[in-house]
Amino acid sequence: MPAFSFDIRCTIVHVKSDFIVLERDLSELLTLQRRAAIADRLKRDGRVLAAALAESFNVSEDTVRRDLREMASDGLCRRVYGGALPVAPDGGSLAKRQAERPSAKALLGRALANAVPSGALLFIDAGSTNLAVAEALPEGASLTVVTNAPAVAAILAEKPGVECFMLGGRLDPRTGACLGAQALREAERFRPAVAVLGACGIDAEAGITAHNFEEAELKAAVAARSRRIMVAATSDKIGTAAPFAVAPAGWVGTLVVEADCEAESLRPFEEQGIEILRAAGDEPLPHAARPKARAIEEQR
Repeated sequence: MPAFSFDIRCTIVHVKSDFIVLERDLSELLTLQRRAAIADRLKRDGRVLAAALAESFNVSEDTVRRDLREMASDGLCRRVYGGALPVAPDGGSLAKRQAERPSAKALLGRALANAVPSGALLFIDAGSTNLAVAEALPEGASLTVVTNAPAVAAILAEKPGVECFMLGGRLDPRTGACLGAQALREAERFRPAVAVLGACGIDAEAGITAHNFEEAELKAAVAARSRRIMVAATSDKIGTAAPFAVAPAGWVGTLVVEADCEAESLRPFEEQGIEILRAAGDEPLPHAARPKARAIEEQR
């Protein structure tokens, strides 16, 4: 009898153990399914909110926030207040990015260049779209351009009437930018009327963001000293975020986008008073007829 009782207890313990394992496996499966659904919504909607996800999946907000933390740790999203954004695209080296969608970037560059006032002190940082801006700047515009990008400087060297200052520092081969302490020190000598900043990601809430910390640091320093910020961005960067913050979206004076960029994705920027220019279709007004630029001090 004692032996029989021992066998029953072992069986009960074994069944209970199997149930616990099954329950844990089911929980992990549900978690994976929920996170896959979140990833699908990020791809479809461009932004997710923790409260809405919790209601949709009938789980607590803490559970959703834990999902988003894990997904962000795996590089599947970028956490922002109240939810998450898709990760900004990382196109690789400057040479690789230059080869991607050159026609679209040429249109963006031309639209932004047409909006730059003649005679201005202009800062242009590194980036494949900003190279297109440099290409599109007109000769004889009496511009003074400061850049930390050797490729931008090389383009401007061939343009009569454009004076160029090149910041020094360590050349980062991936970004194509001179970065580090020397570049930061030299950037402090200039107060640009317009800063043309490349954006790895740009979102109405997360602002301008970058993949490289040193690059974000230099962009932020220039942004804080500039009277107006202009950004040209392909559609895949709108509503996305990279790891390092550069400047709030509200500091941006003009955002140049592709002609077919969805109006819904631009509405949060317009609500902050940011001027939107489409790279084709709407021709930018001559500078004298354009809305008065807001100084960054007025936007803070």
